[in-house]
Amino acid sequence: MKNRFRSRRRFLQTTALISASAALSPLASIYRASAQDRNVPDEAVEALVLGSGFGGAITALRLTQAGIRTLMIERGIRWPIRDDGNTFATFQQIDGRAAWLSNTTWNGVPVDPFTGVLDFSQENGINILHGAGFGGGSLVYNAITYQPRREIFSGIFSPDVVDYDELDAVYYPRVRSLLQPASIPDDILASPYYDRARLLIEQGNRAGFATYPYNLAVDWNIIRQEIEGTKIPSAILGNHWYGINSGAKNSLDRNYLFQAEQTGLLDVLTLHLATDITEVPEYGYRVLCTQIDTSGAVVAQKSFTCRYLFLAAGSIGTSKLLVRSKATGLLPKLNDEVGKHWGGNGDAIVTRSNLLPSVSGKGGPACVVLEHLDNPLGATVFEDIPDANAADGTLQLLALGIPRQTGTFTYNASTDSVRLNWTQDNAQLDAVKLTAQILDEKNTTSTSQPTSAFINSISGHPLGGATLGKACDRYGRVAGYKRLYVMDGAMIPGYTAITNPSFTIAALAERNIEKIIAEDLG
Repeated sequence: MKNRFRSRRRFLQTTALISASAALSPLASIYRASAQDRNVPDEAVEALVLGSGFGGAITALRLTQAGIRTLMIERGIRWPIRDDGNTFATFQQIDGRAAWLSNTTWNGVPVDPFTGVLDFSQENGINILHGAGFGGGSLVYNAITYQPRREIFSGIFSPDVVDYDELDAVYYPRVRSLLQPASIPDDILASPYYDRARLLIEQGNRAGFATYPYNLAVDWNIIRQEIEGTKIPSAILGNHWYGINSGAKNSLDRNYLFQAEQTGLLDVLTLHLATDITEVPEYGYRVLCTQIDTSGAVVAQKSFTCRYLFLAAGSIGTSKLLVRSKATGLLPKLNDEVGKHWGGNGDAIVTRSNLLPSVSGKGGPACVVLEHLDNPLGATVFEDIPDANAADGTLQLLALGIPRQTGTFTYNASTDSVRLNWTQDNAQLDAVKLTAQILDEKNTTSTSQPTSAFINSISGHPLGGATLGKACDRYGRVAGYKRLYVMDGAMIPGYTAITNPSFTIAALAERNIEKIIAEDLG
């Protein structure tokens, strides 16, 4: 009962912190500054990519390989792995590196504002976690490389918009070739650090669910070195949410972005935020940017003109840019689908308590999935997401499902800002609760009675706002404009077929940029 109480108390504390950590961001002045100073000289570039996550990194690599000089704008900083093992903040040593220009981390720990790796956006009805830095979400994700099933994927896109067979045959394999994902080796899974993963496999299979290790874009040899003591312990202690200090995570700055810079044709400006986009008739686009320092102070205003503009600032960033541009008349030809069809990938956090054996390992990243595809309330999966501060005898899981509703972005003229509006998806949460109920009941014994608690007010997988076949054509060309493209999670309507989105975002970006280079650039 002690573990159950501690877990419940931690669950309630986390919920309160998520709803209460509304500290004012130093970014508030940045957008006001950009609006007041638009008379800055232009710098002309051929192709401009906003953002360095999966869509931006893949776009940059393929453009530069095609011989096109490209400028990438990234709001965050670079995070090279240091020899002393102190690149990223850890749960044991929290500081400003864990948050994006905020007075607190996402769960309410006070820090000095810094351009850290994890942004926490408080929207209307939901809170969003998303990466910030050179490499985008790949810096902070669990490196899960999980391909959707064909039969579920068909609920996202009709075949005339996206051909799943083409993704399966060409573009998913292309992404795999760079990320090199692999499942956890048996010897690592057998170590004390991964007893929670082993327990999920055991209990999931006992409950009749397919439960198994899946592929992660990590270097398991480095994690093995963590266990052996020759690398700083990071992933094995649950320190993967703010980056892995041992260098085990195969983030984009180590593959796609690295290769793009090696061409000599990619220029990168970090600590630059795009604030305004306007069309330059018969040429392309003008993008106004604010340059900041690591405290969020404004350094300069800059303006770039480009022939080709690729939006890859993530679902939240790209959608807000487009919605504001339409509402303020900067891009008046955007259609009415912009800012719609948003979802959080069916995310919910499940905390299971009162488990036996009393597991205590913190090893990550998430390496095991439980699939309940025939759930009568909606297909659902659970993934183990290790919590560095979890009480013994508990499991923290991320549930992914199929959202029953969509959110929208709206512009507020009085504040010159855009906000996401979302209503809690109780129907989808019911599907999650059913899976948890079966899992708990099938593992109840005379000495152990597992219980589960739930949070569905937070998502780390924002998707939608400028979707293929609606706000864009089937390859990300924005309706109403030439040479303007969406390349990130904004192009996907709400979910990626109960899988983590990064792999599908990457495959679609590979598909789209191949078509754009072949047909549009010349």
